[in-house]
Amino acid sequence: MKKILVPTDFSTQAENALKVAAQLAKKHNSEIYLLHILEIPLHEVDPLKSYNNLPEAVYFMKLAHKQFEELKKKDYLKDIKIIEDVNFHEIFKGVFHTCKKHDIDLIIMGSNGASGLKEMLIGSNTEKVVRTSETPVLVIKNKHKIFNINNFVFASDFKDENKITYQKAIQFAKKLDAKIHLLLVNTPNKFITSAHAKHRMKEFARAFNFSNYSINIYNDVNIEKGIMNFSNSIQADLIAMSTHGRQGISHFFNGSISEDLVNHAKRPVLTFKI
Repeated sequence: MKKILVPTDFSTQAENALKVAAQLAKKHNSEIYLLHILEIPLHEVDPLKSYNNLPEAVYFMKLAHKQFEELKKKDYLKDIKIIEDVNFHEIFKGVFHTCKKHDIDLIIMGSNGASGLKEMLIGSNTEKVVRTSETPVLVIKNKHKIFNINNFVFASDFKDENKITYQKAIQFAKKLDAKIHLLLVNTPNKFITSAHAKHRMKEFARAFNFSNYSINIYNDVNIEKGIMNFSNSIQADLIAMSTHGRQGISHFFNGSISEDLVNHAKRPVLTFKI
């Protein structure tokens, strides 16, 4: 966890994420990359000119750097190496390219979620990053004066495609000295017996050299509610799961549980792309 990326629009939600990043950076001697995205409408761009030559771009870039300077004066960022960047991509593309360029280990983003028609047609910027990022994304919803993760839920169907992401979750748990609560949610539409579920989960966990975990099967009306209700019942500090990164028409019809949790869960959510 040497390089942490925090996309910011200088909002309260973004600063909540930055404060969490600062705590992790101090614990793990990490660098923080602060990224601000300037989304300039393409129809306003002269194809013979670069973004950097647009008067609007110059103005907003100077404004962003001024805000960066004010932000870096905050006490909670003292003694942390901060690298700032202003980008002209759409936010999910800007995050993607920044992660590739700097070999980012973790993205931390703030979100207040999206709901209703906005969620269905547009979704939050954080949701778009979760859907497309190949780097793990930690989504922060609230202010955390002290960000300690002692127990977190890893929700899955525990099929082989999730083994790579579970390995990443184990690495995260070891760094934080946290216990993982493996969770399979049983629903009326996708019901399996408890015996079958336990056998699958035990075989899944057996493949890893990690013992600080529990196995849990929870019945609920759907997977999203099951994850949130179980997490509430054990007062989990974090929810972690895989995301398939569906896009386009497939995402519209099938949805993504991880993206729904990003919008609806009150707890921090950590996602790993399959």
